[in-house]
Amino acid sequence: MSHSTLPGAGKSSFDLVDHKLVFQELRVTKGKIFLDLGCGSGDYVIAAAEMVGSAGIVYGIDGWSEGIDKIRQRARDKGFTNITALIADITSHVPLPDNSVVICLMATVLHDFARDGGEKQALRETARVLKHNGILGIVEFKKIDGPAGPPIHIRLSPEEVTDMTGPFGFQRIKNLDVGPFTYLIVASKMNRHQ
Repeated sequence: MSHSTLPGAGKSSFDLVDHKLVFQELRVTKGKIFLDLGCGSGDYVIAAAEMVGSAGIVYGIDGWSEGIDKIRQRARDKGFTNITALIADITSHVPLPDNSVVICLMATVLHDFARDGGEKQALRETARVLKHNGILGIVEFKKIDGPAGPPIHIRLSPEEVTDMTGPFGFQRIKNLDVGPFTYLIVASKMNRHQ
């Protein structure tokens, strides 16, 4: 799939989501290592970089090269040195070492991966890069007709997201509304042999 034809490329859910609540629930604080998978043009990346400060690291990874270029420019403009923006196909490989991330966010992208059959590899890679007891946050559109978001048949319910993530060692901690059209699932990476 070419980067210019990525579903959802350029669209952001950031303004539809209470991102402060998302960051609070994911415990994004000073010094944390944060990863935004499917980061687009980096609204969550920039906000997280402010929260983790110079002692933290923020990774933004997306297959959309124009979005990554925008993040790099925004980071330069704001003087952030704690952001690393990378171009990669998340449904193939996440270019980070094993157990290197404390918090991972997938904001309104899992439904795209699922629609294209790439959700298993994306979740496998997420589990690989997250530390034990690391936190995975998944923001998705509620399975309701709405003016924003994908068609209802592509949307994922909280139960569907939990069923998708469970086989990769994720245990749901909670789910909550983070906007009129969106919800957040917070999950923790557990030992695979449990």
